Amino acid sequence: MNNNTWQVFHFGLLVTGRTFEPHLPKLFNALQSQGGVQGRCHFEVIRFINQLRPKKKKPKINIVGKNKEIPDKTTHIGFAAIKYINKSEHHYVLLIDDLEYEWKERAFEVFQLYREIFDAILKTKKHRAAVHFLVYMLEAYYFADANAINSVLSTHLKDYEGDVETIRHPKGELKKLFKGYNEIKHGGEIISSLDVEHVLSNWETCSSLRTLYQWCWKKMGQVPSDKYQLLNGKLSEITRSQ
Repeated sequence: MNNNTWQVFHFGLLVTGRTFEPHLPKLFNALQSQGGVQGRCHFEVIRFINQLRPKKKKPKINIVGKNKEIPDKTTHIGFAAIKYINKSEHHYVLLIDDLEYEWKERAFEVFQLYREIFDAILKTKKHRAAVHFLVYMLEAYYFADANAINSVLSTHLKDYEGDVETIRHPKGELKKLFKGYNEIKHGGEIISSLDVEHVLSNWETCSSLRTLYQWCWKKMGQVPSDKYQLLNGKLSEITRSQ
């Protein structure tokens, strides 16, 4: 291991889903308890933000009586990131958004909306923030580890055959399986039981989640390996560039 082994790395999460707020850090339990980096990283939600989606450009409106534009309502994203990053050289920011099926054809545009905010405000520190998607939403990954669902909902599912990142509406599927499914209560329990190493064990699937894990892994100074299939596993064509 390199000298970074003894350094604590902090990852602040900007999240777009209410389910994310209390529970998303649990998605990184595998990293936080991983041998070699155990106790060396910490994940926390630092802010809830509204989703950004492409739309037709509107004319900029000036503040009456002043020769400057009304502040962009999205700048809070960049400012939240820079505030966290400035805490130390080992603080990083992850903006994590559900990419719904209806936006799959415009995924790069969605990515660019967020990425441009980071690039403009973080400037030379832009490499310490990244945008990642859960495809098509967080609940998709539950189906890659059926044991996690079964342990909470008392179902008898088997792991999804194929790539769970192709399931159009995984939350809806869960509601069909279990009447009264609550995305915060039950979802939080499922995430706590989720075996992410198992979820990422197939190199051909879960490219978006793997790319998210790989970004964190590299920032902690770890060398990609067969763990989570980071060495040869499929990565997102959109978010891998960060």
